[in-house]
Amino acid sequence: MSYGPNPWQQLHWDARAAVNFMSGGSGCGLIVFTALAGGPRWAYLVGAALVAAGLLSVALEIGRPLRALNVYINPRTSWMSREAIAAIVVFAGVAGVWFGVPWAQVLAALAALVFVYCQGQMLRTAKGIQTWREPRIVPLVIATGLAEGGALWLTLAAGSTGWLPALLLAAALLARWALWRAWRQRLAGAPRRALEQIDRTGSAFVTGSVLALVALLVVVLTPAGALGGSLAALAALVAAASAIAGGWAFKFTLVTRAAFNQGFALPHLPVRGVRRG
Repeated sequence: MSYGPNPWQQLHWDARAAVNFMSGGSGCGLIVFTALAGGPRWAYLVGAALVAAGLLSVALEIGRPLRALNVYINPRTSWMSREAIAAIVVFAGVAGVWFGVPWAQVLAALAALVFVYCQGQMLRTAKGIQTWREPRIVPLVIATGLAEGGALWLTLAAGSTGWLPALLLAAALLARWALWRAWRQRLAGAPRRALEQIDRTGSAFVTGSVLALVALLVVVLTPAGALGGSLAALAALVAAASAIAGGWAFKFTLVTRAAFNQGFALPHLPVRGVRRG
């Protein structure tokens, strides 16, 4: 069913649209985290490549990919247009970082934050879908992207991290878990099938956050030395895999499986031959 009085699954955004939220959010999170915690210049390139992969996936969803350029037509009212413009600024900032332009990392990080903010607003403004239009979805999408980006940064650092990056990542993980709970509590009136999908993925989301926090604690407390370095690198991989898997599973489910239109009601049906009262 594509319409009717009962809730129905939206079919306009599929897995390719979900990849934009997954890949783009993680890439922007990596750029922000690298700017805050420090890291090699090529980490910015990895983040930009993830953002580009997400946008390419959305372009492939269109029957004629060249029509994707039309996304730049209406930035005044379209959050999708604003997301595409923010992506250009992200790429420009990353290019500036690579060529040593002063303050380019600040530009790249701010544009990356705007990008994930636009992603959250794209969902919030879909008023017909109850799981998307809840306002808490915006900070939840941002926190999830930052947690995934921090997990990627931890992987690239191979377990060599200090207290500040660890605290930043722990804060992002705790924030996304708290925001997910607050968002879920506001969905009591959402379609039952949507809530079933959300709750099923929510267990993986919460479990991934807890595993990532525990592994992150191992990374920070692991003593120096050959064995300690190997243990820290292994714990970093576990933390990254847990955080990213939970976040990506949540976004994929949110876009493709829990996106039910609420349906519509017609309290007064027109009857032929009967005058309006």
